[in-house]
Amino acid sequence: MSAPVLVAIDSLLASDSPRLLGESDDHVRVLAESDLSMPPLIVSRATMRVIDGMHRLCAARMKGEHAISVCFFEGDERDAFLVAVKANAVNGLPLTAADRKAAATRIIAAKPEWSDRAIAEVVGLSAKSVAAIRATADGPQLHSRIGRDGKHRPLDAAEGRRRARRLIQEQPTASLREIAQAAGISPGTVRDVRARLAHREETAPELGKDERNGCDGTAWPSPSAVPTEPARGYTGQESDAMRLIAQLRKDPALRFSEAGRTLLRMLGAHPVEIAEWRRLAQSVPAHRVGELRSLAQERAGRWREFASLLQERDSDAK
Repeated sequence: MSAPVLVAIDSLLASDSPRLLGESDDHVRVLAESDLSMPPLIVSRATMRVIDGMHRLCAARMKGEHAISVCFFEGDERDAFLVAVKANAVNGLPLTAADRKAAATRIIAAKPEWSDRAIAEVVGLSAKSVAAIRATADGPQLHSRIGRDGKHRPLDAAEGRRRARRLIQEQPTASLREIAQAAGISPGTVRDVRARLAHREETAPELGKDERNGCDGTAWPSPSAVPTEPARGYTGQESDAMRLIAQLRKDPALRFSEAGRTLLRMLGAHPVEIAEWRRLAQSVPAHRVGELRSLAQERAGRWREFASLLQERDSDAK
């Protein structure tokens, strides 16, 4: 936006206004009768079309003025409309509910990648209202949207991880950014999927952060990835543990509480099968064996204490 300058009123064109009924004659008269100084208009430098300030422009004409202060905007017509809506939503005569809804419909068509909250902030509606408008609007089906912070976020985190996993397998030399752009997720999520694939952990779609309900959304392998019958190579005890962990992950009482998600993270961080523990033990550098043994014993003690606390609760309940 440029610094304010005086321009001839006759050089300005009417705005592409978000107001469905145009300017209010009553509001123009109020401004014309006021002695207060008015803020500069916002005008597109490319077209000389008023973006914000049509009531002020009409008032100046009514008063017989020939020049008016403006700030020039550099940008295309779509961006100019966004500026107009945002300015009219917070300054001067408020937009009506119908004006705001019509503006939201237009922005959804022009910026389908914007999130409901980002559009809501511009037009002055709730994100829920924008979502309802989007549901009835024609437009492309996108894998992600851009939030108010400018970051891309997948609409379906699990589906994004599935796409990333498939792309990594099909294009093993592709960069994180290339995979992220194609899958509609962040490079950090692609890095996590790639690391899990390298350790054979990304065996099924994972849950992602759910922005709609505010859940923590810690990613976990799908319960369907856990065999219902003892798989070859697993002991019966290992398979029982895997089935139990799968059941715990599906329990809403754990999934939708902070303490429950913490517990699931801790359980999911530990391999179940003894073969994996053997592999990890063999990978420890010789000079760290003693330290890690002590640390493992200390952590095992914590789990035993936790088991004792659960046993006490179980006994109290009986």
